Amino acid sequence: MVNVTIDGITVSVPEKTTILAAAVKAGVKIPTLCYWKDLNEIGACRVCVVEVEGFDRLLTACNNAVEEGMVIHTNSKKARTARKTNVELILSQHNDECTTCVRSGNCSLQTLSNDLSVRDVPFEKELPKQKGNPDFPLIRDYTKCIKCMRCVQVCDKIQHSNVWDVINTGGQTTVDVANVYSLEDSQCALCGQCITHCPVGALHERDDSEKVLDAIDDPEKIVVVQIAPSIRTAWGETFGMDAKEATVERLAACLKQIGADYVFDTNFSADLTIVEEANEFLEKLTHADKNKFPMFTSCCPGWVRFIKAHYPEFVDQVSTSKSPQQMFGAVVKSYYAEILGVDPSKLYSVSIMPCLAKKHECAIPAMNDACGDPDVDVVLTTREVDRLIKIAQINPKKVSDIELDKPLGIGSGAGNIFGATGGVMEAALRSAYFYVTGNKPDPDKTFTAVRGMDGWKEAEYDINGIKLKVAVVNGLGNADKLLQALKRGEVDYQFVEVMACPGGCVGGGGQPIHDGFSLKQERADVLYNQDKNMTLRFSHENPAIKDIYSKYLDKPLSEKAEHLLHTNQHAWKMPGEE
Repeated sequence: MVNVTIDGITVSVPEKTTILAAAVKAGVKIPTLCYWKDLNEIGACRVCVVEVEGFDRLLTACNNAVEEGMVIHTNSKKARTARKTNVELILSQHNDECTTCVRSGNCSLQTLSNDLSVRDVPFEKELPKQKGNPDFPLIRDYTKCIKCMRCVQVCDKIQHSNVWDVINTGGQTTVDVANVYSLEDSQCALCGQCITHCPVGALHERDDSEKVLDAIDDPEKIVVVQIAPSIRTAWGETFGMDAKEATVERLAACLKQIGADYVFDTNFSADLTIVEEANEFLEKLTHADKNKFPMFTSCCPGWVRFIKAHYPEFVDQVSTSKSPQQMFGAVVKSYYAEILGVDPSKLYSVSIMPCLAKKHECAIPAMNDACGDPDVDVVLTTREVDRLIKIAQINPKKVSDIELDKPLGIGSGAGNIFGATGGVMEAALRSAYFYVTGNKPDPDKTFTAVRGMDGWKEAEYDINGIKLKVAVVNGLGNADKLLQALKRGEVDYQFVEVMACPGGCVGGGGQPIHDGFSLKQERADVLYNQDKNMTLRFSHENPAIKDIYSKYLDKPLSEKAEHLLHTNQHAWKMPGEE
């Protein structure tokens, strides 16, 4: 243990503890900006500088370890002046028009500037030029980058995508895309983790909320909205609501007030995905000699982008089943259009999703199987739907819950847990078990080994003599490790679930931002608790799923099901793909 004094407070901490961590134990706050625990501890912003007796220069608290007998002053005039000057220098290269910034009110630099009483910038403004395609789902605002390097670190260390890099030298040093000129030409998976890790508004999603409002205002359009499972765990955070208060039914009521005609639950099409994907998997197992394993899930478009860009040799092993979002869109503009008795082109399909890659997915030209129009017209992230509620001047705390519309508003607990890592695998195994044995497994015991936030989980099951070895990975860095292990022949699986974002969709790049930490575990717990309290817990038992097969699709993997609910993963190309 090491004994140090911080602002007159003596504290004992393990050796190699940083000054910042020691200060936390002492109850002393040291401001930070670029710092993210265990990810970005490089002192790039120099906001956390402190004065240490016996040292002429100031030390950054986030990456300097305490030493026995250190006397540290976090708020001396020297430290305070340097800290404020460093922030002023950052602001001299930062577009600080906060009123028009997407992160206004939730910006670490804005908060820090106010806390340090920065009232003007005594340095000449030098803003870089903006570049890039404004239609790309991920927007980088070069005028707001503060060179904190967080995007570089999360993309390299956590996601293994290596999209961002440090370029130039000296005063021209900045962050930009690596190896290509523009972001849209890169092999970005569009996971959006760089957005949720950015402390300012330098990275954000393309805002499509006005497109939805235009559709609502168009008397010729029937606006149909689907809400993904993970949205119900997070949308209320912006309004200070907990998960019990911010229900999916409450969000549906808000969307109806805004002007949506019908609001449905993506849990319905998650159940539909399970029925198709479970049957696809069992069909492959039946003809194992003609198929390569493992079969990979296809629900996450960020993962599909990653494997196409980095491991094209495995693409044929990705399930052909569309994601729940795209299955829903195809069903809306075919089956539901028939129920309503309207021309499918009059339906405007909106999905509320936790991710940016969904914006790309709905725009893939091949995703138009229902009527020739895009099956999903527009995707809003959780952050965008929260902004939409604010635009409409709705206070969701004062809105009463309403039921989702039928029949596409019915979903099972199995569909609900899609939003958490392992949820797709567990839901698929629940139904696969039934298809093989004719019996229902105990959903609270049988396949729970695939739950949890571990980056790479394995499990083995024996289903009526069929031996299965499965794996679940979350975060593209773990997917990268698994694929490398598969290439080297070190592991062997029949079925693998991959989610691009750490924790799965609950940790998606379109979810509300909390600087410096994630709520993925808390959000996942909400989904599993909801599943446990639902009476309908198996995808194949969903009465709305039974209806669509009996009245429209005939059976899983039927000709119509293949046309509407499956896709060709080679139907579009990633930048640089052969």
